[in-house]
Amino acid sequence: MAFINNIYNNNFLEYASYVIKDRAIPHVNDGLKPVQRRILHTLWEVDDGKFHKVANVVGQCMKYHPHGDASIGDALVSLSNKEMFIDKQGNFGNILTGDPASAVRYIECRLSPLARETLFNPEITEFLDSYDGRNREPLTLPSKLPVLLAIGSEGIAVGMSTKILSHNLKELLEAQVAALRGEQFLVYPDFACGGFADVSEYDDGNGKVLVRAKLDTSDPKRIVIRELPHGTTTQSLISSIETATRKGKLKISGISDYTAEDVEIEIRLARGIRSEDTVDALYAFTDCESSISANMMVINNDDKPTVMTASEVIHHNSQQLVEILKAELMLEEKKLNDKLHAKTLEQIFIENRIYKKIEQKTTAKDVTEAVHKGLKPFQNQIKREVTDEDVETLLKIPIRRISAYDIKRAQKEMRDIRRRLREIKKHLAAIVDYAISFLEDLIEKYGKQFPRRTKLMSFKKVDVREAAQRNLKLRYEKDTGYLGYQVNGNVLFDVSQYDRVLVIRKSGAYSVMDVPDKLFVDKGMLYCGFVDKDLVFNVIYRDNKTKLPYLKRCKIDKFILNRGYQLVPDKCTILKLTTDSKAVVTLQYKPKPRLKVLDETFMLNDYQVKGCKAAGVRLANKEIKSVKISAG
Repeated sequence: MAFINNIYNNNFLEYASYVIKDRAIPHVNDGLKPVQRRILHTLWEVDDGKFHKVANVVGQCMKYHPHGDASIGDALVSLSNKEMFIDKQGNFGNILTGDPASAVRYIECRLSPLARETLFNPEITEFLDSYDGRNREPLTLPSKLPVLLAIGSEGIAVGMSTKILSHNLKELLEAQVAALRGEQFLVYPDFACGGFADVSEYDDGNGKVLVRAKLDTSDPKRIVIRELPHGTTTQSLISSIETATRKGKLKISGISDYTAEDVEIEIRLARGIRSEDTVDALYAFTDCESSISANMMVINNDDKPTVMTASEVIHHNSQQLVEILKAELMLEEKKLNDKLHAKTLEQIFIENRIYKKIEQKTTAKDVTEAVHKGLKPFQNQIKREVTDEDVETLLKIPIRRISAYDIKRAQKEMRDIRRRLREIKKHLAAIVDYAISFLEDLIEKYGKQFPRRTKLMSFKKVDVREAAQRNLKLRYEKDTGYLGYQVNGNVLFDVSQYDRVLVIRKSGAYSVMDVPDKLFVDKGMLYCGFVDKDLVFNVIYRDNKTKLPYLKRCKIDKFILNRGYQLVPDKCTILKLTTDSKAVVTLQYKPKPRLKVLDETFMLNDYQVKGCKAAGVRLANKEIKSVKISAG
């Protein structure tokens, strides 16, 4: 049994680890899930500047991705619709309407200039074996951008999930500049569909964001939706409006969708209904307003899932940018030094006619030694040890190239190389400033392509109870004791389905409940009304054992919905109840021998308001016959 338990535990852990790391959660370095990374790497491999059939890209990507073509195609379309790293041609669907893309054999794509400039450099990329060991794929791409925040991500793994909201690329680049300068910065979500967002509860990549549609209410008889809240489409939004209308929460006469490149949903209002009176109901009962919870779960450099903040991601990516630029400069420096060394040897070899010294040599060893000997007097000029490989390169120079050798052009090329080496040395000495200038160049080059689409503003979440229209009649049928808006009886007041009412029964029991459709309360209901925590209830009751009268004044301000409470002590009977605290109470006492005073008057305001659980104040030591309440 223990052996079987170990098998299950190990297999589960392996499965969970695989799903978390290799499918659902993005890596902080390049902000990509494995399928997205493999798609971009495939596009880089086949990139020739022209568009490629998506079907062909999917087929090429399958040598890296073991989960089938459907997942690759869907991920490619989704990544293309971010309009950041992939240029698209054809019908890739519509994020506004929710229409799907055409089949992969009909659409085309290629890498965008931004992707070519910021995501790839095979010479500084760490590669690992693909799933079948036949190919090599990147562990992460050497991204110079905070891709994680730029495109956002969403995924569900074993025991955890991630939801990262997209941000504006230009603002992210500006935040990276601020991070490298040691300045403070803040970034907020920006969505492709526009709309409005309240980020007061957004906690630096986590927390909540309240989003709303952009409504045009200039016409009092209609409302036009111009922009969508994040997470909806025109189809889902219209469906939510139709559902709210069927439930009686909205009063509209019709709805039409004229969306093309821009959103345009026209809502025609019912007769007598104005647009300003309907806005709150749209926000309360439809998808025109929704709350989005963010959870920035990522894979860190230790290959472990962790929750990070947006600021931590930007600082991480900014330092990563510095390291990538440094590695690229050092790589270029090495290549230029190698090139300068080769050109210096070539210049000396040709200008000083060292090749003449090998004409009489008969063996390869003698030829190599002759070249070494010929170059030795120029060692100070060469500044580097000459290897046999260098000599072999010189010996491969064709006679035609030697005869056509242009000394001035060669000298100019070497001057250019030396000038570039000086620039690289300068950049390496001030690598942070170089990184900042790189980011500023990106902002200048691509900033106008990524304007902010979602407007940030503060708005109060609409309470559905306040927005609901009170178009139902709450009725009470005294003969049967039923209360509700589907009861045939006397109308008490107008309510909505979202209201809560307080019901006090003749027995002294009370409860707060949602408005019922039909509910038995009591044939002797004393009070029914909306919950008002400031309202004072004045109760005259009698102790059934002593027959003495008591007064209790209290507010019903604390309760649990649908839970029963008792307003008066056990074995007591309520005689009168009023909410008029200025009223006058007249008690008539039961006649008895030697009882001279048979009635007495009390002012309710003369007595203190106490809690619901407190007992009442005894008004008299006489047995009560009747109670009369009159206005004060």
